[in-house]
Amino acid sequence: MKTYDAREQMDAEMIATVTQMMESQAYRELAAAQMFGYGLQFVPELKWLKFMTWHITEEMEHYEVVVRMYKRFTGETVEPKVQARLAKKPIDFAQSWFELAMAQFLYDRGGFWQLKEYDQCSYLPYREIIEKIIKEEAGHQGLGERIVIDLCRSGNFEDVKQLHFNTWFKQGMLSFGRPNTEGNRSAIAKGLKKRDSGIVMQDFVNDIKPAVLACGLAFPDPKAIGLEVPAGLNFSLEGFAPAPSSSAAVV
Repeated sequence: MKTYDAREQMDAEMIATVTQMMESQAYRELAAAQMFGYGLQFVPELKWLKFMTWHITEEMEHYEVVVRMYKRFTGETVEPKVQARLAKKPIDFAQSWFELAMAQFLYDRGGFWQLKEYDQCSYLPYREIIEKIIKEEAGHQGLGERIVIDLCRSGNFEDVKQLHFNTWFKQGMLSFGRPNTEGNRSAIAKGLKKRDSGIVMQDFVNDIKPAVLACGLAFPDPKAIGLEVPAGLNFSLEGFAPAPSSSAAVV
Protein backbone atom coordinates (compact mmCIF):
# COMPACT_ATOMS: atom_id res chain seq x y z
CA MET A 1 0.00 0.00 0.00
CA LYS A 2 1.28 3.43 -0.92
CA THR A 3 1.76 5.75 2.04
CA TYR A 4 1.87 9.53 2.26
CA ASP A 5 3.81 11.90 4.50
CA ALA A 6 2.58 15.22 3.17
CA ARG A 7 -0.37 16.92 1.52
CA GLU A 8 1.70 17.63 -1.59
CA GLN A 9 1.82 13.91 -2.39
CA MET A 10 -1.98 13.64 -2.61
CA ASP A 11 -4.57 14.39 -5.26
CA ALA A 12 -7.45 16.79 -4.59
CA GLU A 13 -9.92 14.03 -3.72
CA MET A 14 -7.59 12.51 -1.13
CA ILE A 15 -6.86 15.92 0.39
CA ALA A 16 -10.59 16.52 0.77
CA THR A 17 -11.13 13.11 2.36
CA VAL A 18 -8.28 13.50 4.86
CA THR A 19 -9.50 16.99 5.74
CA GLN A 20 -13.01 15.66 6.40
CA MET A 21 -11.62 12.81 8.51
CA MET A 22 -9.75 15.28 10.71
CA GLU A 23 -12.78 17.54 11.08
CA SER A 24 -14.96 14.60 12.12
CA GLN A 25 -12.39 13.36 14.62
CA ALA A 26 -11.98 16.81 16.14
CA TYR A 27 -15.76 17.05 16.51
CA ARG A 28 -15.95 13.69 18.25
CA GLU A 29 -13.16 14.48 20.70
CA LEU A 30 -14.56 17.87 21.73
CA ALA A 31 -18.13 16.57 21.84
CA ALA A 32 -17.04 13.78 24.18
CA ALA A 33 -15.20 16.21 26.46
CA GLN A 34 -18.25 18.48 26.65
CA MET A 35 -20.64 15.60 27.26
CA PHE A 36 -18.59 14.06 30.05
CA GLY A 37 -17.89 17.49 31.52
CA TYR A 38 -21.59 18.26 31.75
CA GLY A 39 -22.17 14.87 33.33
CA LEU A 40 -19.80 15.46 36.25
CA GLN A 41 -22.68 16.92 38.26
CA PHE A 42 -24.27 13.45 38.39
CA VAL A 43 -21.22 11.42 39.45
CA PRO A 44 -21.91 10.01 42.93
CA GLU A 45 -18.50 9.02 44.30
CA LEU A 46 -14.95 10.32 44.45
CA LYS A 47 -13.49 7.28 42.65
CA TRP A 48 -15.78 7.89 39.66
CA LEU A 49 -15.20 11.65 39.78
CA LYS A 50 -11.48 10.99 39.49
CA PHE A 51 -12.05 8.67 36.56
CA MET A 52 -14.40 11.03 34.72
CA THR A 53 -12.18 14.09 35.19
CA TRP A 54 -9.22 12.09 33.93
CA HIS A 55 -11.30 10.95 30.97
CA ILE A 56 -12.29 14.55 30.15
CA THR A 57 -8.66 15.62 30.27
CA GLU A 58 -7.75 12.76 27.94
CA GLU A 59 -10.46 13.74 25.44
CA MET A 60 -9.21 17.35 25.48
CA GLU A 61 -5.65 16.17 24.86
CA HIS A 62 -6.88 14.12 21.91
CA TYR A 63 -8.76 17.15 20.59
CA GLU A 64 -5.61 19.23 20.85
CA VAL A 65 -3.45 16.81 18.85
CA VAL A 66 -6.07 16.66 16.09
CA VAL A 67 -6.30 20.47 16.04
CA ARG A 68 -2.54 20.67 15.63
CA MET A 69 -2.49 18.04 12.90
CA TYR A 70 -5.26 19.86 11.01
CA LYS A 71 -3.33 23.12 11.22
CA ARG A 72 -0.21 21.50 9.78
CA PHE A 73 -2.19 19.84 6.99
CA THR A 74 -4.44 22.73 5.93
CA GLY A 75 -2.77 25.86 7.29
CA GLU A 76 -6.08 26.71 9.01
CA THR A 77 -7.65 26.11 12.38
CA VAL A 78 -10.38 23.49 12.65
CA GLU A 79 -11.97 25.05 15.74
CA PRO A 80 -14.59 27.25 14.00
CA LYS A 81 -15.70 24.26 11.94
CA VAL A 82 -16.04 22.09 15.05
CA GLN A 83 -17.98 24.77 16.89
CA ALA A 84 -20.31 25.23 13.92
CA ARG A 85 -20.94 21.50 13.73
CA LEU A 86 -21.57 21.29 17.47
CA ALA A 87 -24.07 24.13 17.14
CA LYS A 88 -25.81 22.36 14.26
CA LYS A 89 -25.54 18.83 15.69
CA PRO A 90 -25.04 19.13 19.46
CA ILE A 91 -24.18 15.97 21.33
CA ASP A 92 -26.83 14.69 23.75
CA PHE A 93 -26.06 15.40 27.42
CA ALA A 94 -26.68 12.66 29.97
CA GLN A 95 -29.09 13.69 32.72
CA SER A 96 -28.21 11.13 35.41
CA TRP A 97 -25.36 8.94 36.62
CA PHE A 98 -26.96 5.91 34.99
CA GLU A 99 -27.28 7.67 31.63
CA LEU A 100 -23.73 8.99 31.89
CA ALA A 101 -22.48 5.45 32.44
CA MET A 102 -24.48 4.29 29.40
CA ALA A 103 -22.94 7.10 27.35
CA GLN A 104 -19.45 6.25 28.54
CA PHE A 105 -20.04 2.65 27.53
CA LEU A 106 -21.62 3.08 24.10
CA TYR A 107 -20.33 6.42 22.78
CA ASP A 108 -16.82 5.61 23.90
CA ARG A 109 -16.96 2.04 22.57
CA GLY A 110 -18.28 3.20 19.21
CA GLY A 111 -15.47 5.72 18.96
CA PHE A 112 -12.92 3.04 19.75
CA TRP A 113 -14.15 0.76 16.95
CA GLN A 114 -14.25 3.72 14.56
CA LEU A 115 -10.64 4.64 15.34
CA LYS A 116 -9.39 1.11 14.78
CA GLU A 117 -10.39 1.40 11.11
CA TYR A 118 -7.67 4.05 10.71
CA ASP A 119 -4.79 2.33 12.51
CA GLN A 120 -3.22 1.44 9.16
CA CYS A 121 -4.07 4.75 7.49
CA SER A 122 -1.97 5.52 4.42
CA TYR A 123 -1.50 9.12 5.60
CA LEU A 124 1.22 8.44 8.15
CA PRO A 125 0.81 11.50 10.43
CA TYR A 126 -2.87 10.58 10.86
CA ARG A 127 -1.98 6.96 11.56
CA GLU A 128 0.48 8.07 14.25
CA ILE A 129 -2.15 10.18 16.01
CA ILE A 130 -4.78 7.44 15.81
CA GLU A 131 -2.39 4.85 17.23
CA LYS A 132 -1.74 7.16 20.19
CA ILE A 133 -5.46 7.71 20.83
CA ILE A 134 -6.30 4.00 20.51
CA LYS A 135 -3.59 3.06 22.99
CA GLU A 136 -4.93 5.54 25.54
CA GLU A 137 -8.59 4.71 24.94
CA ALA A 138 -7.93 0.99 25.37
CA GLY A 139 -7.18 1.53 29.04
CA HIS A 140 -10.80 2.23 29.97
CA GLN A 141 -12.87 0.44 27.34
CA GLY A 142 -14.52 -1.99 29.75
CA LEU A 143 -15.27 0.33 32.65
CA GLY A 144 -18.48 1.95 31.39
CA GLU A 145 -19.82 -1.45 30.42
CA ARG A 146 -19.18 -2.86 33.90
CA ILE A 147 -20.84 0.12 35.59
CA VAL A 148 -23.93 -0.19 33.38
CA ILE A 149 -24.20 -3.94 34.00
CA ASP A 150 -23.97 -3.49 37.75
CA LEU A 151 -26.51 -0.67 37.78
CA CYS A 152 -28.94 -2.66 35.63
CA ARG A 153 -28.62 -5.69 37.89
CA SER A 154 -29.50 -3.54 40.89
CA GLY A 155 -33.06 -3.43 39.52
CA ASN A 156 -33.28 0.33 40.12
CA PHE A 157 -33.35 1.43 36.50
CA GLU A 158 -35.90 -0.82 34.81
CA ASP A 159 -38.05 2.11 33.71
CA VAL A 160 -35.25 3.99 31.91
CA LYS A 161 -32.59 1.49 30.89
CA GLN A 162 -33.98 0.67 27.43
CA LEU A 163 -34.62 4.33 26.61
CA HIS A 164 -31.08 5.34 27.49
CA PHE A 165 -29.64 2.33 25.71
CA ASN A 166 -31.51 3.31 22.52
CA THR A 167 -30.20 6.89 22.72
CA TRP A 168 -26.56 6.01 23.21
CA PHE A 169 -26.57 2.95 20.98
CA LYS A 170 -27.57 5.29 18.16
CA GLN A 171 -24.76 7.69 19.07
CA GLY A 172 -22.26 4.84 19.10
CA MET A 173 -23.42 3.61 15.69
CA LEU A 174 -23.28 7.10 14.20
CA SER A 175 -19.55 7.08 14.91
CA PHE A 176 -19.00 4.96 11.80
CA GLY A 177 -20.78 7.13 9.26
CA ARG A 178 -23.27 5.94 6.67
CA PRO A 179 -22.58 2.49 5.23
CA ASN A 180 -22.01 1.61 1.58
CA THR A 181 -21.25 5.11 0.32
CA GLU A 182 -18.92 6.35 -2.38
CA GLY A 183 -16.93 8.10 0.35
CA ASN A 184 -16.37 4.76 2.08
CA ARG A 185 -15.22 3.13 -1.12
CA SER A 186 -12.87 5.97 -1.97
CA ALA A 187 -11.28 6.04 1.50
CA ILE A 188 -10.76 2.26 1.41
CA ALA A 189 -9.27 2.37 -2.10
CA LYS A 190 -6.78 5.04 -1.03
CA GLY A 191 -5.81 3.11 2.10
CA LEU A 192 -7.18 5.71 4.49
CA LYS A 193 -9.47 3.22 6.25
CA LYS A 194 -9.76 -0.54 6.19
CA ARG A 195 -13.43 -1.48 5.80
CA ASP A 196 -16.90 -0.20 4.99
CA SER A 197 -18.85 1.34 7.86
CA GLY A 198 -21.47 -1.41 7.73
CA ILE A 199 -18.90 -4.10 8.51
CA VAL A 200 -17.61 -2.11 11.47
CA MET A 201 -21.18 -1.66 12.72
CA GLN A 202 -21.52 -5.45 12.89
CA ASP A 203 -18.30 -5.76 14.90
CA PHE A 204 -19.52 -3.11 17.33
CA VAL A 205 -22.91 -4.79 17.70
CA ASN A 206 -21.30 -8.18 18.33
CA ASP A 207 -18.91 -6.63 20.85
CA ILE A 208 -21.72 -5.29 23.04
CA LYS A 209 -24.07 -8.29 22.79
CA PRO A 210 -22.83 -9.87 26.06
CA ALA A 211 -23.56 -6.62 27.89
CA VAL A 212 -27.00 -6.33 26.25
CA LEU A 213 -27.83 -9.80 27.56
CA ALA A 214 -26.45 -9.05 31.03
CA CYS A 215 -28.52 -5.87 31.28
CA GLY A 216 -31.76 -7.41 30.04
CA LEU A 217 -31.86 -5.05 27.07
CA ALA A 218 -32.88 -5.46 23.44
CA PHE A 219 -31.51 -3.90 20.29
CA PRO A 220 -33.95 -1.31 18.94
CA ASP A 221 -35.35 -1.32 15.43
CA PRO A 222 -32.84 0.89 13.59
CA LYS A 223 -35.58 2.68 11.63
CA ALA A 224 -37.43 3.50 14.85
CA ILE A 225 -34.43 5.46 16.14
CA GLY A 226 -33.52 7.03 12.80
CA LEU A 227 -30.47 4.89 12.18
CA GLU A 228 -29.29 3.74 8.75
CA VAL A 229 -27.70 0.30 8.80
CA PRO A 230 -26.86 -2.22 6.06
CA ALA A 231 -29.45 -4.80 5.16
CA GLY A 232 -28.92 -8.00 7.06
CA LEU A 233 -27.10 -6.53 10.03
CA ASN A 234 -27.32 -9.31 12.61
CA PHE A 235 -28.76 -8.28 15.98
CA SER A 236 -29.43 -11.85 17.15
CA LEU A 237 -28.16 -12.66 20.65
CA GLU A 238 -28.08 -16.39 19.98
CA GLY A 239 -24.76 -17.97 20.87
CA PHE A 240 -23.66 -15.15 23.19
CA ALA A 241 -23.37 -15.36 26.97
CA PRO A 242 -24.12 -12.51 29.40
CA ALA A 243 -21.12 -10.44 30.42
CA PRO A 244 -20.07 -10.81 34.07
CA SER A 245 -20.77 -8.23 36.76
CA SER A 246 -18.01 -6.54 38.73
CA SER A 247 -20.20 -6.05 41.83
CA ALA A 248 -18.41 -2.76 42.44
CA ALA A 249 -20.41 0.01 40.90
CA VAL A 250 -23.98 -0.19 42.27
CA VAL A 251 -25.21 3.03 43.85
